Amino acid sequence: MKAAILALSLGIAVLLMIPAASFVYESGAPEACARCHEMGSSVGRWQSSTHRNVPCSGCHGDALTTDFNFHLTNALRVYEHSNGGEPDQARLRPADVFAILLRCQKCHQQEFAAWSTSPHSIAYKNIFLDAKHNKTRHLMDDCLRCHGTHFDGGIRDLVEPLNNKGPWTLRRAELSDQPVIPCLSCHAMHRPGSMLEQRRLESKTLGNRQEKFRPSLAFFDRREMAPVPVSLLPLPAVRDGERAVKISTDQRQALCYQCHAPLSTGQVFSGDDRTPVGVHEGISCLGCHDKHRQTTHASCTNCHPRLSNCGIDVEKMDTTFAKAGSRHNIHTVKCPDCHPKGVPPRKPRL
Repeated sequence: MKAAILALSLGIAVLLMIPAASFVYESGAPEACARCHEMGSSVGRWQSSTHRNVPCSGCHGDALTTDFNFHLTNALRVYEHSNGGEPDQARLRPADVFAILLRCQKCHQQEFAAWSTSPHSIAYKNIFLDAKHNKTRHLMDDCLRCHGTHFDGGIRDLVEPLNNKGPWTLRRAELSDQPVIPCLSCHAMHRPGSMLEQRRLESKTLGNRQEKFRPSLAFFDRREMAPVPVSLLPLPAVRDGERAVKISTDQRQALCYQCHAPLSTGQVFSGDDRTPVGVHEGISCLGCHDKHRQTTHASCTNCHPRLSNCGIDVEKMDTTFAKAGSRHNIHTVKCPDCHPKGVPPRKPRL
């Protein structure tokens, strides 16, 4: 009996030591976090980031967090340090990314609501268990470049079997309903920049000096395990046959092109490319697509008056904007597509 009580007491003590170690690890944050070499660079970036007024615990959790794995990780780090070890560079696991996703929602409610109703919130099961796709295209590690940037493994660790016959199942069932493109796929929390409340006077700033996009915009490269700022991402050279296609200089598109890119041939509409040609050539992706919802409802009215140059309501023309089965894709439509006998002259505006 005494041995059982002693074993129980030791078990309780060990369990209590885990959150205690977590508390020691976090007390005095962010300074305490920065004492650990593997956290120093992250804390340094945070101190000049747009989130510098948000404490570490606001996104990563604290000693009162109910996630046991969170405390266990901190306890193991304390143990390694106390024994003179050097823990690996801190990395976010998939579970950590999804936990932070919910914390993003607390402050960015409008953006989160838009994203959660968009194609970019699609779940792992909808991507990797899609029978139609899997029967025609072989699953490979490169799928994770866009669909699962934070997944801690290869495609063999996620889906089985890796063939075109199926049936397919997820080896990591806990990811089934989780989004493959969470906030941190396109945003970096520690990216340097001014805080939003410091932009109150932006309306009084000359247009060419106003912020074009938030400094947090970045693509998470799973090979480098680091976010690459959108300012460093290239815009591709796209061709329509031998002709160079004009691309908008909107740098935000460089993020879109990380996943919606042409094949190595550079030909427009090859691969997942959607670069517009025809009457819309040179228009940015974000000229028509909402940045978080990807909806295009207001895209025509953003640029066009109610009537077009030929006197017809552009939103009722025979294009894929109005009819999904139209022969005239909004990305490729040209004036001669609707006027094969010749484009009529413009009508004078009243």
